[in-house]
Amino acid sequence: MQDMFDRLPFLNRAPSVAVIRLKGLIASGARGPLNDQLLAPTIERAFRRGKPVAVALLINSPGGSPVQSSLIAARIRRLAAERSVPVFAFVEDVAASGGYWLACAADEIHADESSVIGSIGVISSGFGAQIFLSRQGIERRVHTAGKSKSMLDPFRPEDPQDVEKLEALLGDIHTSFINHVKARRGDRLKPEVPLFEGEVWLGRRAQDLGLIDGISHLVPFMKARFGDKVRFRQYGPRRGIAQRLGAAVIDDALGGIEERAAFARFGL
Repeated sequence: MQDMFDRLPFLNRAPSVAVIRLKGLIASGARGPLNDQLLAPTIERAFRRGKPVAVALLINSPGGSPVQSSLIAARIRRLAAERSVPVFAFVEDVAASGGYWLACAADEIHADESSVIGSIGVISSGFGAQIFLSRQGIERRVHTAGKSKSMLDPFRPEDPQDVEKLEALLGDIHTSFINHVKARRGDRLKPEVPLFEGEVWLGRRAQDLGLIDGISHLVPFMKARFGDKVRFRQYGPRRGIAQRLGAAVIDDALGGIEERAAFARFGL
């Protein structure tokens, strides 16, 4: 019913803010709740429906896939430019690594004093089980076409050349992350402080360093900006019943464990 009234041009409508919640691990498929495929319809609706005066991103993410982070952020920036709508990010517990990548898609970033901000770096983790296999009398047999096909096989001793290649890949991703932050934050960043070494800061210190713009929360900030009558429209991904059944339940459980571990890195 409200949507019908919103379409009537003669009504003096209160300004509306589209609110998109971005919570959890950033990963493709069922491993995480945040990925471009899942969020695309939500983000599109938020920008196109009801002519919002602004889009607000509520962010609570420890990071995840750099590719998905980039895709989501690029979609937000494209729609913001097409619709001429300002974007504001509000950090809850954490916007770290890919979570901060998403926050930088906004024109302004605001957070709580205790929010964790930053972790502008790239990580790759794994395990090595070759000693365990050897003690159990198990021989690992691998045959490949292409000498780099079994790079960093966890069941074989670590190869220094493989490590060098991995570090080069991580370095390239890190450079993309840094370029994104610099492009979005510009001269607000404090260049005299090493900001791109994976460190994290709480809200006030992050503001001093130029990583965020202020200490504020969604509702009071938007009321101060657009008036007390501002309305909020909440947008989130829609999941059909088929996605909640069968193998998806197992995928969600495994993804939840991975997400819990990612949040735990920041004491959350």
